[in-house]
Amino acid sequence: MARDEVVFSEIHGPLDAVVERDETRWTLVLRRAFRHDAKRLWEMLVDPARLRKWSPIVPDRPLTSVGPATCRENPDDAPNDAEVLLVDPPHVLVHRWGTDLMRWTVTPSDDGCVLELRQTFDDRSMAPAYAAGWQVCLGRLAAEDDTDRERVTGPRALDYGWPDLRDSYESGWS
Repeated sequence: MARDEVVFSEIHGPLDAVVERDETRWTLVLRRAFRHDAKRLWEMLVDPARLRKWSPIVPDRPLTSVGPATCRENPDDAPNDAEVLLVDPPHVLVHRWGTDLMRWTVTPSDDGCVLELRQTFDDRSMAPAYAAGWQVCLGRLAAEDDTDRERVTGPRALDYGWPDLRDSYESGWS
């Protein structure tokens, strides 16, 4: 399958990424500007049909209310336990994915909005892989224009530069 060059370009677009530590856990903080307005971006964060276009987290229900959910990357995959903890549309979504805590914040800007993702987890060694994976996914999200574009997850992420992104984060955060 040919690589979608629009998606590839967005994957390699500007993204701020840092890793922070609290008393016991690590938090990956990613920030990216989007041309989408806050309402549209919000829908792409909470609607399973829209999440299925770009995210590795595809829930069995809209993430619009507090409570449990089941997530899968692909329909035949084993389920991951999830729980929505806070919903403040269209600005803040907080949910648990397994033991990881995910906080999505959408802030309107003059030309769209800024999305901040804070993923809190236990194993610092996973930070470069998580950052590279989310960079690929957020690039695909940035490319969303209602045309038929590939969802870049799993092995397909290799064709979009995931290994180089991971290695870059690893060397930059060592």
